[in-house]
Amino acid sequence: MSYRESLDYLYGLQRFGIKLGLDNINRILDRLCRPERSYVTVHVAGSNGKGSVCAGIASILVQAGHKTGFYSSPHLHSFTERIRIDGQQISEAEAVELIAAVRSVSQDIPVTFFEFTTAMALLHFQRQQVDVAILEVGMGGRLDATNAVQPRITVVTPICRDHSEHLGDGLAQIAGEKAGIIKAQTPLVVSAQPPEALSVLLERAAAVDSPVFLAGRDFFVEPAVPGFDYRGLDLRLLGLECGLAGDHQQHNMGVALAVAELLARQGIALSAAAMRQGVAAVSWPGRLEWWRQQREVLLDGAHNEGGAQVLAAYLDSLSVSGVRWVVAAKANKDLEGILGPLLPRTKRLYCTVPPLENAVPAATIAGLADAFGVPNGCYDTPAAALMAALADRRQGEILLVAGSLFLVAAARELLQGLEGETE
Repeated sequence: MSYRESLDYLYGLQRFGIKLGLDNINRILDRLCRPERSYVTVHVAGSNGKGSVCAGIASILVQAGHKTGFYSSPHLHSFTERIRIDGQQISEAEAVELIAAVRSVSQDIPVTFFEFTTAMALLHFQRQQVDVAILEVGMGGRLDATNAVQPRITVVTPICRDHSEHLGDGLAQIAGEKAGIIKAQTPLVVSAQPPEALSVLLERAAAVDSPVFLAGRDFFVEPAVPGFDYRGLDLRLLGLECGLAGDHQQHNMGVALAVAELLARQGIALSAAAMRQGVAAVSWPGRLEWWRQQREVLLDGAHNEGGAQVLAAYLDSLSVSGVRWVVAAKANKDLEGILGPLLPRTKRLYCTVPPLENAVPAATIAGLADAFGVPNGCYDTPAAALMAALADRRQGEILLVAGSLFLVAAARELLQGLEGETE
């Protein structure tokens, strides 16, 4: 099959929807002879920051010369972004081969899209003989397909309310799902957490005798000029520079550094220089991303209350005369939680819908903006909203695109197209 035909088959699996559970993925991995057992894995769950932490760990490992796999979701522009080796996404030809290989052993299994792509990634990492693979949980943790692995280290990044229809409404219930990745006698690295979530994680770790390394207790990130200092388990690194914007990313890199220290304790060679270089080189598009490094258009995938609060704090650190916000959201998101922290900082809201079916109507977003007294307008497409905001932006103002990664992807593609027109 061609790449397009292979993707059509893969996306056709979405008819099975989201089915949390490990039976299907374990059957597939058994038939593939458990490819994930041929390399070290690090497994990362959380509501916010898990992609950035994964990217940081991967960057450090690459800088140290280790062949590194990285599996993440969703992608921004191309499916092949989900599976990477040393920062490079797989080729379309490799995707075709992997789809065929996994399809050949799963014809009789009602496998979901995410289960299938997880098997693809684990198989590809074996074929490429990676040293370490970094796996980002898709949703939750306990019943997520990535939880079929037996990792060397587990990580839980900040937890907030998200995916309530699958994980529950309360922080303790959501934390219980995230805690499902914690494995017996396997080190657990934990970001700063709300007390309600932290107690669940610590209880689970104690139950399975998992040693815990907690941010703010066992390792520390402290502001410095320039950058930040890391006071870790065995190392103290001063004046670190982070490749990602925002103070919260420094804390995410602190978690990545703690993971690196634990990997070093386990025999994986990681020098202090590699850790410093990895943190400086880390890249994660669509998350507090200044387009082309110009302080005019800010792209961020904030799609829950926790992400919106972090974004609001970052906006407060900027010296700008106004924020023009292009916004869209999926229907299953906490719209008030996303808008609440950001609308007081918004000069005008440009309401649209992301390029997917289950979106919040632009008029619904506009209604909430009216309640906050924020001027707004509705636009049929992200392109129309972005063009209007670009036309309205004045000197000293920034254009913010946030609320959905699908919206961020559409905006990045439009911005790339506009650059092509001006060349």
